[in-house]
Amino acid sequence: MASRRDQITMTDDELYDFVRAEKTLIIVSVGPGGYPHPMPMFFYTDPEGRFLVSTYGASQKVLNFKRNPKAALLIEAGGEYEELKSVMMEAEAEIIDDNDFVVETMKNIRRQRDPAKVDFPPEEIEQIGYAARKRVIIRFTPVKTISWDHTKLGGTY
Repeated sequence: MASRRDQITMTDDELYDFVRAEKTLIIVSVGPGGYPHPMPMFFYTDPEGRFLVSTYGASQKVLNFKRNPKAALLIEAGGEYEELKSVMMEAEAEIIDDNDFVVETMKNIRRQRDPAKVDFPPEEIEQIGYAARKRVIIRFTPVKTISWDHTKLGGTY
């Protein structure tokens, strides 16, 4: 008989669909005092399965990841226990400070949030370019992934 952990673990396809459907990634760095520093971020998942977020280059999370690149990532959904779905990852963070890459990633984050978005009007491109001047990308490469989907239990615990 399969363990309850095995019963609720998402398959690769379920995990892919879940991540693409959600909008917010909680990223956790280690703050300067040694405490966890969690932050909600909009994100993009690249074809290699890495998670990318855009943030100000001078932000606390960037300073934290420069000091210690270890990260925890969390995506969760569900309003009731029997609906709870989550994925937690341990990951390595990399700071990318290349303006063209920042602009393209910011566009990809918008596309992931709105899959119908294909083109960007000139004023939006200008706004993204302006914002990108002070931003960097944090790219997270997962090294361990744990998922759970309580809807697989059919309401029994």
